[in-house]
Amino acid sequence: MALVGSSFLLSVADGKLVRTMDNDWSSWQDAHATFYGDKSGKDTMQGACGYGDLFKQGYGLQTAALSTALFNNGLTCGACFELKCVDDPNWKFCYPGVAPIQITATNFCPPNPAGGACNPPMKHFDLSMPMFLKMAPYKAGIVHVQYRRVTCVKQGGVKFEIKGNPNWILVLPYNVGGAGDVKNVRVQGSGDWIQMQRNWGQNWQTNVELVGQSLSFQVVTSDGAYRVFRNVVPANWQFGQTFDSNINF
Repeated sequence: MALVGSSFLLSVADGKLVRTMDNDWSSWQDAHATFYGDKSGKDTMQGACGYGDLFKQGYGLQTAALSTALFNNGLTCGACFELKCVDDPNWKFCYPGVAPIQITATNFCPPNPAGGACNPPMKHFDLSMPMFLKMAPYKAGIVHVQYRRVTCVKQGGVKFEIKGNPNWILVLPYNVGGAGDVKNVRVQGSGDWIQMQRNWGQNWQTNVELVGQSLSFQVVTSDGAYRVFRNVVPANWQFGQTFDSNINF
């Protein structure tokens, strides 16, 4: 794993770290939740955000696939949410006195032409079974929840997985703290900073040849927080490797 030579943290707006979102993080909003897969969580691996083995990457089972209204074409990947189960008069399955759960958005719950909870404009969280069972029993199937965005607290630093080929590099930043959802990435080898383009989920790409060069990254999250990861990838890097910056938002 590579160490960072130097780094700094500031807001794009005014040189200070700020947490400014389009919506109020503290306000609870209504949604519904179900689960997919079994207790092992094997069916929650991979997914539309580009993350791989969620256990190895530190997300574990504390994850959810989001409906179209929340997924935002992948821009919400990596964001963290707090959910609490709320009974209504006709559907009472919530366990009483249970603390809210926290999850990271790692997948997409696609709409169903025949109708379903993930169809627009409904806001829906498709949880791993173990997370759903913290709030309600298996037989509930679907529950009413309230949710709000929360700051992502991750163990260790932001990690960068390098994929692709000599003519096309694909970078997956993951284990991102703070807002969690990355809105911009730039990479630097031995020359100037290069703007990367979102490929899918949280995978970012460039066609610039960077093999044999140490790599630094600029990462901006959705709240405007900006961090530079200097020389996090050494010059002898290989495709398929992951590098830990040892620092986070």
